[in-house]
Amino acid sequence: MAFAIKAGIFDLRAKAYDFPRQKTMYGGKQIAEGDTVFLFASETEGGNGLLARGVVTSAEAARRKAGIERQTPRVSITVKCTALAKRPLGRRELKSFSEWKDGRPETELNFKFYRQATNKIVGISDETAAFLQGYF
Repeated sequence: MAFAIKAGIFDLRAKAYDFPRQKTMYGGKQIAEGDTVFLFASETEGGNGLLARGVVTSAEAARRKAGIERQTPRVSITVKCTALAKRPLGRRELKSFSEWKDGRPETELNFKFYRQATNKIVGISDETAAFLQGYF
């Protein structure tokens, strides 16, 4: 399984990125060392969407905070950048893909990242990972 992360990414040319205590959804908590991850720079934090592809070099489940009953699982990961995106793919390009059950990779990304616009790590289908490879 491949993964994608939408987060505040401010150094657009870094060779590696640290993402501490990231929220996970849609299977994102299963991310592990060696997995492929697609990095999206959050538009709500000044980014432009798909930025890079990388490999997870470390992944560790974050401890839950004491005294809070319901908590979204969080994971801390480090990613080594392996390629930069050659064309744009973000909220603007994905917004029209809202027929939630059409099975398109664009719709999967729109649903997982922008229906609830918080930053997060998500698991993505093989079809969506193959679609994203076309941006590199």
